[in-house]
Amino acid sequence: MSPMQELQFDTDDDDAVRHVLTERRAEIEALMAGSKEARGAVELDQSRVGRLSRMDAIQDQAMALETDRRRTLELQRIGSALKRLAAGEYGSCVRCGEEIEAARLGSDPAATICMDCADS
Repeated sequence: MSPMQELQFDTDDDDAVRHVLTERRAEIEALMAGSKEARGAVELDQSRVGRLSRMDAIQDQAMALETDRRRTLELQRIGSALKRLAAGEYGSCVRCGEEIEAARLGSDPAATICMDCADS
């Protein structure tokens, strides 16, 4: 899901929220599994790979590792949102306790804080 894409679901419907979060988790896990090779060690055999190609491979590896780190953080956020949902706390700001706006949850179902707290 792109950052600007807003999901259409009822934030008061626990099953709908759970479905959106678990679908996103499965999508991220599939992406991580597919990018496993890109995160692997770079071949240092100069007879097979030229210096510039090796530098490109190292840069590609670094980008893949950063992407993986971000996906791991997103998985943690989704796991946290699922725990809040199970505890009956989903949709409440973890800072002030106020309800998180439906539009914010629609654009980021794993959001933990309301817009007022995010702005401060």
